[in-house]
Amino acid sequence: MAEPTAPAAAPPAAPAANGRAATKVRRVRQVRELGILLALVLLVAVTAAANPRFLTAQSVRDLLLGATVLTILAVGQTIVIITRNVDLSVGSVLGLSAFATGSLFVAFPDLPVLVAVAAGTALGAVCGALNGALVAAARVPALVVTLGTLYVFRGVDHSWASGAQINAADLPDAFLGLSTATVLGVPVLAFAALAVVLAAGWYLGSYRSGRELYAIGSEPAAALLSGIPVGRRVFAAFVVNGALAGLAGVIYAARFGTVDATAGTGLELQVVAAAVVGGVAIFGGSGTVYGAALGAALLTTIGTSLAVLRINPFWQQAVVGLLILAAIGLDRLLAVRTARRLRGGAPRGA
Repeated sequence: MAEPTAPAAAPPAAPAANGRAATKVRRVRQVRELGILLALVLLVAVTAAANPRFLTAQSVRDLLLGATVLTILAVGQTIVIITRNVDLSVGSVLGLSAFATGSLFVAFPDLPVLVAVAAGTALGAVCGALNGALVAAARVPALVVTLGTLYVFRGVDHSWASGAQINAADLPDAFLGLSTATVLGVPVLAFAALAVVLAAGWYLGSYRSGRELYAIGSEPAAALLSGIPVGRRVFAAFVVNGALAGLAGVIYAARFGTVDATAGTGLELQVVAAAVVGGVAIFGGSGTVYGAALGAALLTTIGTSLAVLRINPFWQQAVVGLLILAAIGLDRLLAVRTARRLRGGAPRGA
């Protein structure tokens, strides 16, 4: 009598197919970021060909300084968008932090610069915590919450300023010197922005809590069922974003030296645009801070290049709008193709 044979195990077709699909999506996104870098290089080359002064040492320093604030804000916004949320209050948080930093120096002229930086960053973190608590704990849509706090923070700033303005004469030389200090010809503030990008990228890619943010953005319900503390992670994302907006406010005050209640007005839309153009899916779950940083650099360069080429500023808004639409369309295309590949890789009859 023949011995019964165990049924052959079905090959893990679905996991293998899923892995191949995910790998291909990552490669496509890497190519996309390289495409943004290539577009940036081409834009610089064309502008320099039309006006050689565009690449003078001072012009390059000004370009890097111009991208610093937007890059830091884009990094924070990326962390939030990855979780399938958005923060529209970052411009107001920046303005509030900038005015608070200037006010500290007015009240305490001998205050150490690092203390002022820490205070401005902490104020931003408090604003982010308020947003995060309303979104994560009260479960109010982030779009509604941050649209409301945008006006609340701006109102607080206007009430505090009462029409007053802080000038460079009110700020210590050591603080203002941050905007002119360089290392090997590169502004120190640009190195600060680079450090923020590298730290955030390392955290999102190396720590479990960072990778969980992507899981939350991909499918919040599934992330919750798998044991991920969704509310706590979303809250932390808003706090980090607020802290970075506060840091950007401090840098804004150091760079411009003149601060009033209108600082950062309208900046939130540029921040979201930088992240989306940089490949961060507005639907959540994908994107990198490196792409967001490239998006910030590209948008800053577009604005500077059009001014150098004496092109109507309207076209800057039109170009940015087209880039946003193209980015969202590409994200949607990638999502559809990935879904098809995942369905195609599932075992038949499952």
